[in-house]
Formats: sequence, C-alpha cells, structure tokens
Amino acid sequence: MDAPVIRFAGVSRTYPMEGELVEALRGIDLEIEQGELMAIMGPSGSGKSTMMHIAGLLDTLSRGRYELEGEDVSSLSKNQRADIRNRRIGFIFQSFNLLARCSALENVELPMLYHRPGVAERRERAMAALEAVGMADRAQHLPRQLSGGQQQRVAVARALVNRPALILADEPTGNLDTRTGREIIRLLSSLHQQGITVVLVTHDPEVGRAMRRRIFLRDGLLERDEAA
Repeated sequence: MDAPVIRFAGVSRTYPMEGELVEALRGIDLEIEQGELMAIMGPSGSGKSTMMHIAGLLDTLSRGRYELEGEDVSSLSKNQRADIRNRRIGFIFQSFNLLARCSALENVELPMLYHRPGVAERRERAMAALEAVGMADRAQHLPRQLSGGQQQRVAVARALVNRPALILADEPTGNLDTRTGREIIRLLSSLHQQGITVVLVTHDPEVGRAMRRRIFLRDGLLERDEAA
C-alpha cells in the first residue's frame, strides 16, 4: 500500500512573540492519502496557514515528524526543502502571484527553470498545462490582459507543470467573484478526479462543502475531521 502523501505525527509549531512562546499548532496527527480533495478550515488564528506552510515546506516544525510520500522531511536544510518544493509540491495563492511582465506561458514555465530542462521541453510542458486548464489560447497574454479567473487558471497550470504529488491552495477563490470562484473549484475537483492530491485552506463554507474531506482547526488543535 502506498504511503500517505502527507503524514503529520505530533506536529507542533511554536513562535516567540513579545517575550512569550505562542503555539500555532499543538501536536497535530493527520494523514492525507493520494488523490484526496481536502479543505483545511477554522477561524482566524486557528493554525490553518501554519499547517499549510509546514506541509508546503515553507516553514519548519518545532516538534513532531512530517513525512511526504513516506519520506521524513522534518529536518531538511533550506536548500533541500526548496528542491522538494519545486519538484513535488505545486502552490496556488489567493493573489495569483503571477509576474506582471511575463506572459501566461512564461509564468507557467517558471517552476521548470530550477531544474533547467531544455527550452523546447519547457515550452511543450507549459503549453500542455495551459491546455489542461483551458488557457492555451491566452498563452501570450500578460496578466493585466486576463480576468481574475483566467489569472487563477494560469496559476493552476503553473502549479501543475512539474507534475507534483501535492497541490496546496491558499484561499484560491478569495479574490474572485462567486461564479468565477465556483469555476476554479470545479477545476480543482477535476484535478482530484485525475488522481492529484489537492489540499486547500479556506474560510468559505461553500468551498468547504465542495471538498471530499474537511478538517477543522481551533487554537492550534485538530477539532474535527469529517468526510463530505
């Protein structure tokens, strides 16, 4: 049986703040299997973003163990974390994070620059990713020439282009109107149906209801875990 994509065992994160230690996460135990479509939910300050940052190797844990596809990634160096992020994790952000002076195609190519495949391979894979999200006909457009929903589709293509084991989405509908947000959720659901693991942070109950699984955090603790 394949290892879970994510396994947290007793994961805690403590930050110093004004001379005190604040526990953002407190002993989280969690497994996320391959191909899941899951939401991390909870009020402001519950630990949602901290959990996302640790899962994405953007932050380090204070105690416990984190395994990504069966590999212990709890104590990697900064460069090792960066390498794994680039190869095995795709990110989607609320504010899209596209480079303003780069075309949609060039933005999607960016994650591949780290490992430097040939120009032809980069272009082919980037176009295939844009095609997968319905944006191939906008490949040469700059972000300012695209709607919010189109920019987020480009961001999804960028997350997909390195064929990651895991896609992490931080409030992916937060800057979109309701109709466009639903389109992005349908797109993420289609990725899940292709076997890609998608985990998103959201405060939106409607988005949460569209997920196959929801976990709720409160005060750094896992309050409940439920299937949709």
